[in-house]
Amino acid sequence: MKVVVTGGAGFVGSHVAEFYANMGNEVIVVDNLSRSALLGKLIGDPMFNVNYLRRYGNIKLLRYDIREREDLEKNVSGVNVIIHAAAQVAVTTSVSDPMTDFEVNALGTFNMLEIARKNDADFVYLSTNKVYGENVNKIPVKEGDKRYSFADVKYASGIPEDFPVDGCGHSPYGCSKLAGDMYCQDYHHTYGLKTGIFRMSCIYGERQFGVEDQGWVAWFTIATLTGRPITIYGDGKQVRDVLHVSDLVNAFNLFLRSNLRHGVYNTGGGPKNTLSLLELLDMLKSMTGISPSVSFSDWRPADQKVYISDISKINRELGWSPKVTPAEGVSRLVKWVRENINIFGQKS
Repeated sequence: MKVVVTGGAGFVGSHVAEFYANMGNEVIVVDNLSRSALLGKLIGDPMFNVNYLRRYGNIKLLRYDIREREDLEKNVSGVNVIIHAAAQVAVTTSVSDPMTDFEVNALGTFNMLEIARKNDADFVYLSTNKVYGENVNKIPVKEGDKRYSFADVKYASGIPEDFPVDGCGHSPYGCSKLAGDMYCQDYHHTYGLKTGIFRMSCIYGERQFGVEDQGWVAWFTIATLTGRPITIYGDGKQVRDVLHVSDLVNAFNLFLRSNLRHGVYNTGGGPKNTLSLLELLDMLKSMTGISPSVSFSDWRPADQKVYISDISKINRELGWSPKVTPAEGVSRLVKWVRENINIFGQKS
C-alpha cells in the first residue's frame, strides 16, 4: 500500500509511520514541523522523530503544510490510505490564536479529505474527546482521596459515542476538531469514502515531547526526571483514561483491515486504565525515586474533573481492547526519557 501519514513527524504520527513501514508499505510522511511554533514552547529535540524515521528506506518525508492543498495533492497521487494525525493540539493555543487553530484543524482536514476522495483512499481521522465539550461537566462526580469518579451509574463504563455534542461550550480547539470529525463522517455518507473517526482520550508513550499544555503523562514524566517544576491546575484529582500509543495504532490497523466502511469510536484506556494526576505523580515517585517540585493553581476553564471513554463499541465492532496497562506504559516512557535524557537539557 501507499500510506500517507500527516503529522508523521509528531508523536502519534511517527508511531503510525513506523508501524506501516515495518509492514513493508510505502509511507509518505507529511509534516511542516510547526509543533513548537504552534505551542510556543520547546522541550527536547523537535527533529527527534524525523531523524528516528530516517532509518526506514521506505519512508519519505514531505515538508508541506496541510493548509496548502495543490502542491501536496500532486505529490501524493495514487495513495491508498491517509491517516490524518496533523493538528493544532492545545486548547490554550486555540484560545489565544483561534484563526490558526481553525485553519489547521478544520481547513486542513477538509483538504486531506478532498485528496482522499480524489484518490478513493481510506481515511483515518484522529479526533478527540473534546468534541463533547462542557456537556461532560454536567455529569455529577464523587470526590475520593486522590481521584474523582462519575456519580451517575449510567456512565460506569464511560462516555459513549452518542453522548451529546450540542448546546455547550467546547473551546475553539474542540470546535475545530468537531468540524473535522463531522466532515469525515459526511465524506462517508455523501461520497462513500471509507472513514474511521477515533475520538481519542489521553494517548501517551515513547517519543512524546509533552509540555504543560499538551501531553500531560509525558510532561509529568519528563519534568520529574529533569528536575522541572510541575504546576497542577485544580486539585490533581482529575481522572482520565490513558492509552499507550501502540494500542492506538493497533486500533487504526484493525479498522483499515476490516470490512467496515465507516465507524466513530471513543478510543482510550476505558474504565480499567485510568489515572488521576496525583496517582501518576505517586507512580512516577515509585518508579524513579524522585519527588518532583509540585505547585497548585486555579482550575482552568471547562476542565473536566472526569473523562473516561466507553470503549464497548470499538471492542464489539473491531475486537479491540487495550493491552498495555498504565504501569507498563509509564515504565516504558520513563525508560525512554532516561535513555534520551541529554536531549531534554536540564537534569535532576
